[in-house]
Amino acid sequence: MLRKFKASAVAVLCCTVVGVGLAGTGSASAADWDPFSKKAAEWDPFASTPRKADSFSGTKKIEVGGRSVNVSCSGDLAEGKPVVVLLHGGGDALDKMAALQKTLSAKNRVCSYDRLGAGGSDQPKGPQDFASTGKVLTGVLDRIAGDNPVVLAGHSLGGLIAARYAPEHRDRVKGLVLMDATPSTMIADISKVIPASAKGPAAEVRAQNLAVFRGKNPEKFVITDGKVRSAGNIPVEVIQHGKQYLAAVPTYGPRLEQAWTAGQRKWLGLSGRSKLSTAKNSGHYIYLDQPEIAVQAIERVASQAAR
Repeated sequence: MLRKFKASAVAVLCCTVVGVGLAGTGSASAADWDPFSKKAAEWDPFASTPRKADSFSGTKKIEVGGRSVNVSCSGDLAEGKPVVVLLHGGGDALDKMAALQKTLSAKNRVCSYDRLGAGGSDQPKGPQDFASTGKVLTGVLDRIAGDNPVVLAGHSLGGLIAARYAPEHRDRVKGLVLMDATPSTMIADISKVIPASAKGPAAEVRAQNLAVFRGKNPEKFVITDGKVRSAGNIPVEVIQHGKQYLAAVPTYGPRLEQAWTAGQRKWLGLSGRSKLSTAKNSGHYIYLDQPEIAVQAIERVASQAAR
């Protein structure tokens, strides 16, 4: 029971690492590593103007900055309509969102991809951060969306990445859906709610989550807190879980739930057109527990983002 509790708590708080062992980050720093450095002179994301989207269906490997990235696309690309891009949570891969992608592709062009260190993509050569992961995302979007508008729909860590990416890429990101996204101040929240003096299971939840944020995760992703910045006046839907299972953490559970809820409200600062809703019968995996809620939110945002 304790093992199950610990895995669930770690999964919720940081970025979905259920069933995945922790990996060391090595001695290099995230700031010193750039997946594009080896072939920087050979690779130019703006080499072709205009950029044309690859209309393939199914799963294929594409090269981004000298690394192999596993990508899946389905559905038809229509003039003026955005490409919906799904971003999985930490410890997951694109196959976790396959059913969601299939449903959405009946009305939209939908793609997903494995970040470096996840699923069928190459392993990162060193620590990753938001800047390096953003470069990979840009390379993927250049290939699968070209000059078409994009709606990013992210779960957990994928939601955090999408929310941090969008403000700097207003030219192409025209909508966001965040499904129980990791809050922007999760490190500070955990550190404040569960003190260093905590004992037992709560202490383990604190230690394991902080370790994951420092890069001890399969993607070697070093996650940092940051302010919520505006992504422009784009449609944004934030969906939070309704089953308050964080409350199961001894002593500190109710405050963890409060911090998580506050973090979801902060995401409303992404746009003046942001909306917060609750999937009342869902845990962390909203798109699995209540897929209809995720589908409806993504379809609404995609419709509003169409040119």
